[in-house]
Amino acid sequence: MHLRKRILVTGGAGFLGSHLCRFLVGQGHDVICVDNFFTGTKDNILDLLSKPHFELVRHDVTFPLYVEVDEIYNLACPASPIHYQHDPVQTTKTSVHGAINMLGLAKRTNAKIFQASTSEVYGDPKVHPQPESYWGHVNPVGERSCYDEGKRCAETLFFDYYRQHNLRIKVARIFNTYGPNMHPNDGRVVSNFIMQALRGEDITLYGDGSQTRSFCYVDDLIRGIVGLMESGDDVTGPVNLGNPNEFTIRQLAEKVIELTGCGSELVFQPLPSDDPLQRQPDISQAQQRLGWAPEIQLEEGLQKTIAYFSSLVAE
Repeated sequence: MHLRKRILVTGGAGFLGSHLCRFLVGQGHDVICVDNFFTGTKDNILDLLSKPHFELVRHDVTFPLYVEVDEIYNLACPASPIHYQHDPVQTTKTSVHGAINMLGLAKRTNAKIFQASTSEVYGDPKVHPQPESYWGHVNPVGERSCYDEGKRCAETLFFDYYRQHNLRIKVARIFNTYGPNMHPNDGRVVSNFIMQALRGEDITLYGDGSQTRSFCYVDDLIRGIVGLMESGDDVTGPVNLGNPNEFTIRQLAEKVIELTGCGSELVFQPLPSDDPLQRQPDISQAQQRLGWAPEIQLEEGLQKTIAYFSSLVAE
């Protein structure tokens, strides 16, 4: 008999949250999806609304939430620069107050709690690739600081609750992830390039396109997140989750042009401030502690993502 758990997913109508909700419902759990729809959308979870074990609650995590749950996945926070810089004060509140409220809920219900942290806690890294032991190189007063420092503070809170209240915590540092249900206008590089290509526009690169990113397909990431949650209580994290295969932004643009068959040209613009030049996770911890590694390579993942965006453009 499969043990049905009551699981809360904050940010559950967002890109990652919607995939996580679908996965957990598929495993037979009762899932409460919480979202304030700042960046999430009901379209991402339409297929789940009719399921008896799925519940949608419109709520902002900066306010307390009173529910009874066994596990909490805290994913609530705008994650793309366009969205988190739109209201930077609210972004910090979402990360910090949201963490405090969810940790308080976990403490009251004795729930196990997962925090979706980010590779942004490493800032513009001076160490390559980035292991979890690296403390980062972050500008505390820059335009991205609301997100970077908000997520860093959330990690601090999680570990203080762990030490002070013996809470069962799981912290994952998520590197660039892509796939269906991404917001088409979130300003992230994969969605940007695909949307520009599908509309027949030129593709915009910042700097000379030599900065690198490592792209993880969403299905691989969800496996890693759930694997971390299901690991023993001695595995708190932080654990890097991402695909260590590194590509330049220019290589990504050229691959998107090739796969969409569009005639887009590359256009170069100045690099934005605090934009990291390199991003590559060291995932040896995830491999050793969780037995996890990504399986879907960039071309296959891009094909699935392009198919999703093509359906949006066709509507």
